[in-house]
Amino acid sequence: MTTELPTITDLIDGEWGTPTVDLGVALEDPATGAPVARAVATATHRVERALAVAETATGQSDPATLDAIAAGLDQRLSRIAELDARATGVPISQTTLLGAIVSGSFRLAAEQLRSGALRQDRDGVEVHRLPLGPALCLVPWNAPAPMAAHKVANALAAGCPVILKVSELAPFSSMVLAEVIAEHVPAAMFQLVQGGAKVGAQLAAAQRVKAVSFTGGLAGGRSVATASAAMFRPCQLELGGNNPLVVLPDADLDTAARMAAELLTTLNGQWCRALGRLILPADRADELVEAVGKRLAALRVGDPLDPLTEFGPLVHSKHVQTVRDSLTDREARSFGSMPDTGNYFAPTLLDGDLVDEVFGPVAGVTTYREVEEAVALANAVPYGLEGYVCGTDEQQALSIARRIRGGEVKVNGSSIMSLHLMTPRPAWGLSGLGEEGTAETLRFFTGARVVGVEGRFALHTS
Repeated sequence: MTTELPTITDLIDGEWGTPTVDLGVALEDPATGAPVARAVATATHRVERALAVAETATGQSDPATLDAIAAGLDQRLSRIAELDARATGVPISQTTLLGAIVSGSFRLAAEQLRSGALRQDRDGVEVHRLPLGPALCLVPWNAPAPMAAHKVANALAAGCPVILKVSELAPFSSMVLAEVIAEHVPAAMFQLVQGGAKVGAQLAAAQRVKAVSFTGGLAGGRSVATASAAMFRPCQLELGGNNPLVVLPDADLDTAARMAAELLTTLNGQWCRALGRLILPADRADELVEAVGKRLAALRVGDPLDPLTEFGPLVHSKHVQTVRDSLTDREARSFGSMPDTGNYFAPTLLDGDLVDEVFGPVAGVTTYREVEEAVALANAVPYGLEGYVCGTDEQQALSIARRIRGGEVKVNGSSIMSLHLMTPRPAWGLSGLGEEGTAETLRFFTGARVVGVEGRFALHTS
């Protein structure tokens, strides 16, 4: 049984407010397309207040505080999963799975502090990892609660005051997150603002902000980088990808079809590590496309709040149109029967390669005759976030994976989770700047200060 959507609120210096700036967009129930609320933004003067408060804030979130936040979030994970499903159209079975990241991010941050992540002394010389200062966390709409939790947990663990802004299209779960955090940290150390690109630009332009962690599109990332350049301000930018799946000639048919179908439709295709480019051996292309199509057609399509739904609607009718526009003048094959109402868009394979990310259940199909050609095709676009290789000979598949230009390359896997909890999540090329990860994001929000007495350690010269 669902509950009413909450009124959209912000949190500035410990005070909850109701944003009054109408952004001219109706938020929709993705399953029906019906309007459910207005997209709103925090007023300019309240954003300025948030910046001023953050500039003077001091505090350190110790492991016990972070664990307490995690415990509070544990009790609200079902509500967070529901709100993210209702806002984004992602099936609740998937938002529930991702809920582990929400509370888990705070526990991982606590554990890092306990393990001494902020002190890295060398041979008697002190190396302190210190907070950079007010941190701006900018979060997109496709998995708002998990992404916000990861960024905020690490910024707080680093000792940074945090200003969180989530997408105007999916504001609801952030308020639950904010409620819990506000119970455990000083008011000035965490603030939530609402809004779109204008609010994001106001925050990114502020010299008071000393670090920006942004996940979103290429245009937004360029804007953040441009605003930060004159300040030499650190930016952590994850800007999506146009990710290849290279199916090797010896690949198992069922494994390849499963990987392609899952990568195309997880989060309804609305995720940065989704399949964008299906690279197939020419002499097996027809059977592989047929096998992928059968899996796609068999997906249970429906309301994102139905636990049995495997594929749901896209976030908004405007996004549906954006995805549809990507098919212009392209030969396309769509799979599955979609409801007549709502923001549904059938999984689609295009004839030929895709140059840019679509951010929907759409992938280009291209073929090769020699494996060397497959590697060249995989590396032919300026992105480098994720790559996938499918092959029965695991050693050969690994050798191909090592040659693909991407931050992470999975062999015979299509999970939304990283290969390992403690490996970095890098972004190459137009996919972004820097690295995210359990350890890397905490480190991003810090700067090093080295202190010691000269002569009390051995000098090493080259």
